[in-house]
Amino acid sequence: MKLFVETMDATVVDVDGEGRVYIQHEGWSMPTLQERRAIIYAAQKEMAELTEAIDVLQRDRASGSPD
Repeated sequence: MKLFVETMDATVVDVDGEGRVYIQHEGWSMPTLQERRAIIYAAQKEMAELTEAIDVLQRDRASGSPD
């Protein structure tokens, strides 16, 4: 996983079962409440954008657009 969190100017590459995050080039840390909120917001935004991309691609495929 790679999730760029704009407000933190950091890329989260992993999250463990205890809630710690691995920040690229920084290592493991326990995020503050503000950092957790920023990560969640960025993840939800990314998921929405990916869902939209999937919908567009599936719609084009279903409509018979050539490959």
